[in-house]
Amino acid sequence: MKLIAGLGNPGKKYDRTKHNTGFMALDHYLEKNNFSLDKDKFEGLWTKQKINGEDVILLEPQTYMNDSGRSIAQVVNFFKIDPADILVIQDDMDMPIGKIRIRANGKSGGHNGIKSIIRDLGTEKFNRLKIGISHPQKMTVVSWVLTPFNGEQQKLMDDAFETGTEIIDDFINGHDSQYLMNKYN
Repeated sequence: MKLIAGLGNPGKKYDRTKHNTGFMALDHYLEKNNFSLDKDKFEGLWTKQKINGEDVILLEPQTYMNDSGRSIAQVVNFFKIDPADILVIQDDMDMPIGKIRIRANGKSGGHNGIKSIIRDLGTEKFNRLKIGISHPQKMTVVSWVLTPFNGEQQKLMDDAFETGTEIIDDFINGHDSQYLMNKYN
């Protein structure tokens, strides 16, 4: 069984903001595959689908970014999912807008959602799909991550979400992080 978790903050106030890149990427995947998050449990919105013979949980934690691990750990513990079978989709300020990077494990890089997941799972050994949102030039980090993308930035993000959909499919089809890094990084 695989778990694909997009990170973000719940509520209209945060909809389409840079910090909700994980939600937006997962929403893109859901839309492309005609799926919807039809369950509300484990402090998250989720669905369980059979994709190419694999059971897959698609999850958007509703705990707010800084407590994402709480929701993810509940799903992992309930369904007995191995951390190697988890793919977390996150924003990353240290990369240009729309740039994609796969990581197999590692520290949080200062991302509070990832810190929370590491804390609640008790391991750093889960896969990440990082999508760049760039670093703010003229505003605070908090203001930057809670503002939407402009038109030009959104085009770059739409391309990233399309690539993200391919990455999710490759992950579900059993390709390991090394394969994904070689293909997409």
